[in-house]
Amino acid sequence: MEKITKQFPGVLALDNVSIDLKKGEVLGILGENGAGKSTLIKILAGNYIKDDGEIFIDGQKFEINNPGEAMASGIRVIYQELNTLNNLTVAENIFIGEQLVKTGLKIVDWKSMVKKSKIILESLNVDLNPKAVMEDLSVSEKQVVEIAKALSKEAKILVMDEPTAALSEDDTKSLFRIIGTLKEKGVSIIYISHRLKEIFEITDRVTVLRDGKKVKTLVTGETNANELVSLMVGRDIKEMYPKREVPITEVVMEVKGMNAEGLKDISFELRKGEILGIFGLLGSGRTSLVKALFGANPIISGEIFIKGEKVSMKSPRKARDNKIGLVPLDRKIEGLALALGVKENITLANINELGKSFLINKRIEARKAEKWVNDLNIKTPGIDTEVNSLSGGNQQKVVLARWLESGSEVIILNEPTRGIDVGAKIEIYKLMQDLCEKGAAIIMVSSELPEILSIADRILVMSKGRFTEEYSKKEATEEKLLSAACI
Repeated sequence: MEKITKQFPGVLALDNVSIDLKKGEVLGILGENGAGKSTLIKILAGNYIKDDGEIFIDGQKFEINNPGEAMASGIRVIYQELNTLNNLTVAENIFIGEQLVKTGLKIVDWKSMVKKSKIILESLNVDLNPKAVMEDLSVSEKQVVEIAKALSKEAKILVMDEPTAALSEDDTKSLFRIIGTLKEKGVSIIYISHRLKEIFEITDRVTVLRDGKKVKTLVTGETNANELVSLMVGRDIKEMYPKREVPITEVVMEVKGMNAEGLKDISFELRKGEILGIFGLLGSGRTSLVKALFGANPIISGEIFIKGEKVSMKSPRKARDNKIGLVPLDRKIEGLALALGVKENITLANINELGKSFLINKRIEARKAEKWVNDLNIKTPGIDTEVNSLSGGNQQKVVLARWLESGSEVIILNEPTRGIDVGAKIEIYKLMQDLCEKGAAIIMVSSELPEILSIADRILVMSKGRFTEEYSKKEATEEKLLSAACI
């Protein structure tokens, strides 16, 4: 792709961007939200038409004006939101739109489709039944079907957009093995991810975009995380994770012998100024714990104390009344009212203080929203802007602002940096530090090992609904956490 330019009303999304991709190579593309990654990929996929520039495949110039032309050129894109037909079988999904038919007849050749699907899946070293119905598969298995679909169309270039966002550690390793197989077959891969660890593990080269421009392309083995982050954000980053020098004092929350759906005998203490990390693999009970602590799942037995006083946690309203806030795993489904503005989302949990009776004082509401937009550096055109239009990092800040506005002293963060860019991650880490300095206590659930090892003061490891180990910051290592998570 040479000198690709794309402009939207009032925004130059891509400005003379050039990238090259070698046969059998994995090229990583990094950049903050708004850097131009998605626009570049949508042009390659035929979803957007470039304003200027040229695209060459195997030395031949191609004009890609729609997805059909992209596929005919050997390009396939696997988006983060998988595009599978869940009521059909694996084989039907692989050959969708190009079903095999019996010679001389207009009848679908189901036997051949199943047979060829099996051959493609076996070539990826995957044991998956072509007759299985998609709705019965895991996310990682559906992703494999999307890759098999691309191979059935003889894809030369495969684009993967945040492919591990919903995968466990084991599923991610399986995906990387498949990527290795694809490289051996000569398939070229463009790999987009916010996770620097993956970039170093799977890519051969990495291209960094910033503000619609290409900053630099580097050989992955010849760079480091600090250099890549600096290129992305346009300034030197001395430390990805801020140093913690916050005093940890009295117990603000204590849980004793809690049992709930998916949880067994949960006990722990949380102290003022502390970041308590919760680590576990997929299905370990992390999210069940978060929901029980926030009153979203019923507690069967056990006790919860806030500042020494026993409290009831029968609903999220009770949790709010006890000054507990939650930034949930899926902010778009569980954390935000997407059709409402920034202002309404920030004040939603504290709406009773915005006026009398059924009337909302708009001036008070605006003043409160503007305070948090400024304090948390939420990047938005205005407080009336629909929250759906904000980047992931800024949406996360809006959810956090809501609980700060309601006076939360215990804040539960479930995968707080999931799906946000590196620059936004650094801002979230800094906010967590600032909150602890002001006396808050934080429970951080994270599946990212470098993150939890660097941010948490203590780490509790979960497996099968129980805590299996507790480590101090000095004691914890990746090996210890993974070992305890597999008990």
